[in-house]
Amino acid sequence: MLELLRTRRWIGFSALVVFVIAAFGFLSHWQWQRADERRSQREGIERASDGSPVVLTGSPDAAVDEWTAVRLSGTYEAAGQVLVRQRPQNASNGYWVLTPLRLTGGPLVWVSRGWMAATGPATTTPSSPAAPAGIVDVTGWWRHPETVNEASRVGLPVGMVGAVDPSVLPVASPWPGYVQLSESSPAQAGLTLVPRPVIDEGQNVSYAVQWLLFAAVAMIGWFVFLRREAREDAAIDGVTRQTTSSEAPLDQVG
Repeated sequence: MLELLRTRRWIGFSALVVFVIAAFGFLSHWQWQRADERRSQREGIERASDGSPVVLTGSPDAAVDEWTAVRLSGTYEAAGQVLVRQRPQNASNGYWVLTPLRLTGGPLVWVSRGWMAATGPATTTPSSPAAPAGIVDVTGWWRHPETVNEASRVGLPVGMVGAVDPSVLPVASPWPGYVQLSESSPAQAGLTLVPRPVIDEGQNVSYAVQWLLFAAVAMIGWFVFLRREAREDAAIDGVTRQTTSSEAPLDQVG
């Protein structure tokens, strides 16, 4: 087999296999990194959202980490309610219903009260469930603001926005973000709550293992082909020697 590895053909083939194995190893490492990132993201969301809720009262005096559990109390100002377009959920297109809530004795905070299915053309703003009247107690998760796509900055019907971007919301708030509602008292009707994102690193781990298996297959295949060709060459050499040995007496006749 060592003699085969010195041939130009096997040197080139071996170099190709080494390159393929290195590429598979790189891809496997990248998937492991992605799995670690997703795991850290999932654990960060769980730690923030499962902790004791932070009470929002007056103007913000410190930054609130995303997905931190929050609690606030106030009155919805239904006149400022808007719909955030292109928010699919459960394989259906729909809208987030975004309503400003006036904190008791404080400023406005935007609250994403839930999701409603799209029932008509996107050129008109559909009617949406009204917010509960009077004082409400809201529990949810703090979300950072989005950045609207420039194509969605203008041209939308009244009462519809392209993202939860303070620059396109009709009412300003000193709080740089919004609350994604999880509980409301009194309860609201007609909307589906938007759940926390489900982050699972299992698929990335599976891909990482698959790339390692591909690398192992390439290595085993290289060895199998090398051994098979070495055996074939040995068989040919054996036949050649046997033929030469059987012909030698004939050459000596005469």
